[in-house]
Amino acid sequence: MQTLIVIDAQNEFSSQGQRPVPNHPQALAAIRRRVEEARREGRSIAWVRHHNRPDEPPAFLPGSWGAEFSPGLGPLPGSEEEAEFVKDVFGAFTGTSIGSWLDAQGSEDVLLVGFFAHMCVSTTAREALMRGLRVAVDPNGTGGYPIQQGALGDQPAIEVHRTALLHLSHLGVRIAGEFQHRDRAE
Repeated sequence: MQTLIVIDAQNEFSSQGQRPVPNHPQALAAIRRRVEEARREGRSIAWVRHHNRPDEPPAFLPGSWGAEFSPGLGPLPGSEEEAEFVKDVFGAFTGTSIGSWLDAQGSEDVLLVGFFAHMCVSTTAREALMRGLRVAVDPNGTGGYPIQQGALGDQPAIEVHRTALLHLSHLGVRIAGEFQHRDRAE
């Protein structure tokens, strides 16, 4: 049975956060649909939360508003099918027990949603592939952030998002849905 992994669905990615994702409201709606679907079907849900280390920029600080799950999201109290994992790197498997938890759930198939497509979602997808898991990403349940680099130029969030999904699909990650990202801010 497929396990849903919700990666960093945290306030910091909202328009009021320090890492605003242009399609955040639409992505959260898709994440909520996937969570409702998993709960209705009795599937396991891994909730991954990012915390920055003290030597990193002041976003995702433990106990801060930005580090909280987005409104209405997070594990159901007392649910044996849902667990939270806290990471301080891009990949959800590094430094957490998510791998052994998935093994205990009997999960060989995962569906990823969350933020950023090009960082934590991508890294987690690659880690899952390296563990031999079947991996899918809902393209509408994630988003990107515009990036710039002096010698390479810049890329708007929608292209960062699309490129990350293209890279993952080339590695064998299944894209679970039609890409419907529309950035109004770009």
